[in-house]
Amino acid sequence: MPTGYPRSPRFLKGGLVAYQLPDLLPTIIVFQYNPEEMTHTLQGRQGGGGGRADALRVHGPPEQTFSFTMDLDAADQLEKPDQNPVTVQNGLHPAIAALERLMHPSYVSVVVNEAAALFGSAFILAEQAPLALLIWGARRVLPVQVQSLSIREQAFDQALNPIRATAQVSLRVMTYRDLDVTNPGYWVYMASFTAKEVMAGLNTIGDAAGIRAVLPF
Repeated sequence: MPTGYPRSPRFLKGGLVAYQLPDLLPTIIVFQYNPEEMTHTLQGRQGGGGGRADALRVHGPPEQTFSFTMDLDAADQLEKPDQNPVTVQNGLHPAIAALERLMHPSYVSVVVNEAAALFGSAFILAEQAPLALLIWGARRVLPVQVQSLSIREQAFDQALNPIRATAQVSLRVMTYRDLDVTNPGYWVYMASFTAKEVMAGLNTIGDAAGIRAVLPF
């Protein structure tokens, strides 16, 4: 927790930034409280093959997922109603809607497609979800796709607006195998890939010199 001490460390906020391309105005979801823990899972894509030379072959990068729980609470805003009229009127609905929107296609594309179908058009636009970026510090910025979202609303105001909730989020990392080179997310992933190589080179955990004592050669 930040304190009034002038030399207290400044805690960074994690969050999600979503772009509904080609619109460059993003939806920004800053974590009200950083999740206390995060589960990071990697599943290798084994290459298989029929020979021994293929034993270490892989089909691209591993499948990566991030899972965490977000806490949402309107209590602080409701204590200052004059400064937070949107929260007073809507509770957590805007925050929940922003999260849910990460899994929905563009509203404009849906309306255009429905109108085109109504008039018998054979041309249907591709309905794509926003390009989402998980931002968890300067060394972890990744393009992701929301796999699942489970929201538990725990308290309500007099108008039945949710004022306290938790959201369980599961994100799948999108790699260079998923994104076209013209997609900005491609370059975000490649930058993260480069940073991972640098961080691996800085690894100093354990006694690297001590391994010589157990090597048989």
